[in-house]
Amino acid sequence: MDRRDIPTQPHADVETTLLGPILLNRECGDCTACCTELTVKTPEFAKPAGTPCIHLCDQGCGIHAVRPRICRTWFCVWRRVASLPDAARPDRSGLLVSLNFVDKPQTCLEGVSIHVRMLAGSDAIANGMAAAVLDAVCDQLVPVWFSDGAEKMLMHPDNDVAGFVLSGEAAPAHLQDEVAAWRERYGVFGLNR
Repeated sequence: MDRRDIPTQPHADVETTLLGPILLNRECGDCTACCTELTVKTPEFAKPAGTPCIHLCDQGCGIHAVRPRICRTWFCVWRRVASLPDAARPDRSGLLVSLNFVDKPQTCLEGVSIHVRMLAGSDAIANGMAAAVLDAVCDQLVPVWFSDGAEKMLMHPDNDVAGFVLSGEAAPAHLQDEVAAWRERYGVFGLNR
């Protein structure tokens, strides 16, 4: 499964639990980043990552009133996390942030995670937006990955904690509680995949 897949089954309860409800004061507006960047694989609609949706037109979604269920129920993290600045909307920031669900993760830290994707042509690293977004989403017990189009990197938990979580080795005293919390939450995905 492509790590950028939108899940075929809604995960709204998990998204709401981990990220909070949809913020009423945030609208997609002219942003259509998800309509191009993400893979969609559902029975009613499919498209590959990096390819504009066939329904995307100059005015946005050409079938907005009757769009597929996945398009009506999926929201990027900017629509849910109030600590992200307004400028972090994907079309403004050059970053698309989503909660990902991977059926067969390579490690337990990929099963359910936040993925911050840098969009083509983005200057989010140079202008500091990437750092601001990462600061806003690396504050809870949810793994955070960052990809710049060429490489995917684990940003949270930090390398020391991740190493102990994945290895199963005993953590030093100052990391024991944090490592135990990560293992408890993500052990369901298998620690050494």
